[in-house]
Amino acid sequence: MKRKIVKIHEEKCNGCGLCVNACHEGALELVNGKAVLLSDIYCDGLGDCLPQCPVDAIEIIEREAEEFDKELVERRMQERKQKEDKKEMPCGCPGHHAKLINHKAPLSVKSVQKEEENVQISSQLRQWPVQIKLVSPMAPYFDGADILVAADCTAYAYANIHQDFMKGKVTIIGCPKLDDVDYSEKLTAILENNDVKSITVLRMEVPCCSGIVNAVKNAIMSSGKLIPWGFKVVATDGTLLD
Repeated sequence: MKRKIVKIHEEKCNGCGLCVNACHEGALELVNGKAVLLSDIYCDGLGDCLPQCPVDAIEIIEREAEEFDKELVERRMQERKQKEDKKEMPCGCPGHHAKLINHKAPLSVKSVQKEEENVQISSQLRQWPVQIKLVSPMAPYFDGADILVAADCTAYAYANIHQDFMKGKVTIIGCPKLDDVDYSEKLTAILENNDVKSITVLRMEVPCCSGIVNAVKNAIMSSGKLIPWGFKVVATDGTLLD
């Protein structure tokens, strides 16, 4: 039969996984870092996944496809829920995956005590608030600033974030997955209303964290300004990736 169904443009997909979580029928999955349609019978063609894609890699087309099987989808989603209730690994974003982090052996107690006597770590946070959703685009600290746009989890994963990234910068943080929002509009307003010197983005290695990088890129393009920018990636074990 000919009907409406999802089409994913693999060359555009950045593997963020937002569409996977938005699909209530479980029709989408990440395979080798790309979103794929598992089967025609799982897709109702309504497109709940479309507005979640930050790179417009999804569209609804009309083509020959198997009929949507609502009963099969309901059974499948119930089985998935039962697995999640048993603490089995959920499908979707790797950011959900449980993982133990084995750091190198810590210093001896005596060494730590000695270091604590001589070193006092100071916060490099220069302003408040820090959440992207809460900051005002007209805040005076943005004008002439070097800005660090950091994913929430980076502060917990990367131990030396204050000295290596926050020092000398205005820091704003967010999580596009948990906030369920595109930061592009707020970031664009910040850039349009201020003379920003540079932007550094610090994200985690999980695919869904790419949304914060895309938001910065979109904001720079929308602002029409030439602003130096770049990003760094933190692994889930706390190491900095090249």
